[in-house]
Amino acid sequence: MERNDMLKYKTALIIGAGPGISASLTRSLTAAGINVAMAARNVEKLSALAKETGARAFPVVDAADPFSVEQLFGEVDEAVGAPDIVVYNASARAHGPLADLKPADVHRALDITAFGGFLAVHHAARRMVPKGHGAILLTGASASIKGFPQSAAFAMGKFALRGLAQSAARELGPNGIHVAHFIIDGGVRKSGVIDEKDGLLTPDAIAQTYIDVLKQPRDAWSHEIDLRPWAEKF
Repeated sequence: MERNDMLKYKTALIIGAGPGISASLTRSLTAAGINVAMAARNVEKLSALAKETGARAFPVVDAADPFSVEQLFGEVDEAVGAPDIVVYNASARAHGPLADLKPADVHRALDITAFGGFLAVHHAARRMVPKGHGAILLTGASASIKGFPQSAAFAMGKFALRGLAQSAARELGPNGIHVAHFIIDGGVRKSGVIDEKDGLLTPDAIAQTYIDVLKQPRDAWSHEIDLRPWAEKF
């Protein structure tokens, strides 16, 4: 990737960073000369990636807590610069039969997957709208468009995140802010896993799609892209 391809962006914040998609995306963004801030509850797990890429790791106590998220954005503003790319990867599940689910667990799953996404978009918009520039990328899943048995809470949260993405794209697009929703429709391969049948998505391939979307000219923006291995049924 040529550095010049991404010069329109300077700073990225990835919320819900981890060893998979976020790690691959961090490598791609930093290779393009973009300053990357990675946020997670456990920043220790990001230490090796931070050392490898030069990205900065920031703790976010609770992605669904308004004060925690506001504090995170403030810290990133001061240490790295106001992000003109914000990626929301955080989510939570409450798996099991509807009759057995604990309401508190479902509430928590919705908070992190959907309300946390709103908080990220809210703070991103406050920084990007005055500048008329930015990109907000929201990570969805198969559950964004299909509700599976014993996965109602996850589907509810991802459906809500998709709705947020649609509303945000229509509202913020005219202000120069590219909002895109990515439906990751399939399992994601973990590091070291051999997948001879190509039945899993690779984090590097997913990250490349995020980069390709960031490179799009504003007269041909994608709002939603679904990604799946050829072997995945849909």
